[in-house]
Amino acid sequence: MVALTSLSSPPPRPPPSPATPRRRPPPPPPHVTSSPNVRSRPTTVVSATSGVTDGYHSTIRSLNSRGRHVPRKSLGQNYLLNSKVNEELVAAAGVEEGDVVLEIGPGTGSLTAALLAAGATVFAVEKDKHMATLVNDRFGSTEQLKIIEEDITKFNVRSHFLPFLEEKSRHSKKYAKVVSNLPFNVSTDVVKLLLPMGDVFSVMVLLLQDETALRLADASIQTPEYRPINVFVNFYSEPEYKLKVERTNFFPQPKVDGAVISFKLKNAGDYPPVGSHKSFFSMVNSAFNGKRKMLRKSLQHLCSSSEIEAALTSIGLLVTARPSDLVLDDFVRLHNHLTKT
Repeated sequence: MVALTSLSSPPPRPPPSPATPRRRPPPPPPHVTSSPNVRSRPTTVVSATSGVTDGYHSTIRSLNSRGRHVPRKSLGQNYLLNSKVNEELVAAAGVEEGDVVLEIGPGTGSLTAALLAAGATVFAVEKDKHMATLVNDRFGSTEQLKIIEEDITKFNVRSHFLPFLEEKSRHSKKYAKVVSNLPFNVSTDVVKLLLPMGDVFSVMVLLLQDETALRLADASIQTPEYRPINVFVNFYSEPEYKLKVERTNFFPQPKVDGAVISFKLKNAGDYPPVGSHKSFFSMVNSAFNGKRKMLRKSLQHLCSSSEIEAALTSIGLLVTARPSDLVLDDFVRLHNHLTKT
């Protein structure tokens, strides 16, 4: 990848000599469209012709201001160029004055700026020391932002974020929100980490890879996309696909499109009654380890085939059922029958 300093539009020059590297033109204008093949989802279209305050050249300037010449591929860094997408993320989470927001991977701070403009107090977790310093320099004068240099997958949210939330909420009961443009390579880890925290967060709005967002929001049973993560997501939240964000909205441009997805987190009292969550998800994972197998085979380490068949019959399913045939409620009833919960 060429250095970012070579990507700004230069003044007109004669044709380059063989010894002069040819400069790359700026990417085409970003745009956002709705996904055409999503059932019962809003058809939001975001224009790139207005409100683009953190665009291609401002991203370059932000990076170069701290001596960085290229985003770090190892961290999955793809910076958002279209500020209208940031506005959509803020709107999807219903961010308003006085809210406390956890942002993961603020990058150059374009989404951070939108959150602060909406009146939120932002707790940003950034793994890249360089980018953490950049964002701190950009917003150093505000008391509405705290930046922690840490890997979110190793970060203890309850130990470090909860005291911040209590302080900003003046020790009253208040739920925070999560709004982030995530590196695509950590999206599943973040979902698994934060969705069970319905006692801390009310909603989580993420910009993920489009394929991942589609699978998390709307994977149907009896399809190859249906996996244990779908049972997990629906156990702890109500997911909703919001809009598609085409790859031309990012720098460097990834090979896949992105999408905005929201998760309305459930309170503990709204979780399905399964007794032990660990036991429940262990059963679900075991079931999908033999996805093509019948449950009476893949769950034999839990009890006998005859007991599994009896449990399936008691909840109205065929004794030949496979994991891809069961929705969340079916897994709950099967678990409770097998464990006598």
